[in-house]
Amino acid sequence: MSDQPKTRETKRVSLLELFKASDWALLMPYAVGGYPDKESCSRILKAYQESGADLIEIGIPFSDPLADGPVIQAASTIALGAGITPQGVLDLAREATAGGAHIVLLSYLNTILAYGPESFFAACRESGVLGVVIPDLPVEEAAELQITARSFSVDVILLAAPTSTDARLARIAAAASGFVYCVSTTGVTGARKSLGAGVPGFLARIGEHTDLPLAVGFGVSTPDQAAEVAAYADGVIIGSALVDLIAKGGDLGSGLESIRQFLTETKAAVDAAKRG
Repeated sequence: MSDQPKTRETKRVSLLELFKASDWALLMPYAVGGYPDKESCSRILKAYQESGADLIEIGIPFSDPLADGPVIQAASTIALGAGITPQGVLDLAREATAGGAHIVLLSYLNTILAYGPESFFAACRESGVLGVVIPDLPVEEAAELQITARSFSVDVILLAAPTSTDARLARIAAAASGFVYCVSTTGVTGARKSLGAGVPGFLARIGEHTDLPLAVGFGVSTPDQAAEVAAYADGVIIGSALVDLIAKGGDLGSGLESIRQFLTETKAAVDAAKRG
């Protein structure tokens, strides 16, 4: 008999089930795992959950995060300097899921390969992680990793960009599972004053090829922008704006209070927009 922990087995839901169970867009805040330190990050994740997060994304810090803008890069550097490891992030995920949170990870491919794909996805399963976003994994190279992940009931989340051709979007949609991470604009992560006017059309293009949920990230940074996205997407991902609140909070308590206020307002705006 396996000696693997079996907690959460009877409560585990898939990402697809989570999206289908909601009548409005899921609010998906992002946190840099281990930032500003492991204990503080645990408190941040708890604040996310208490403020209405439907699904929390935790990034595993990486030394060369090609898709991340300056705010998340700086936070990742601090977390790495504080000694966070992929296992440490998995421990944070396990703690959060034990408290009832739904968790996906964001990890660059080299981190997973260094850990060992089978061991990594087994650890994800044991920690209650539902899926892993891999921003530098092209669809052409995803199949083998997806097979491994699915053997542990973990989804590999693929990204789609507005610059993709219709043929490429069709290929991404055919290979995707869980949900499709739709990048709102070209470039790296970071708060923006406005979202691209072409986002609804971009989602419509992807929607021609899949019935999977579509979650929008990169640049969503205000409650109004989140509500705008919620009107036509299934998930709203907010990262840099939240990480920046901690960075500029002065102390953790002030940062947590700012996070709670921001997410409470954003959750209300997202729910009202979708219901409307």
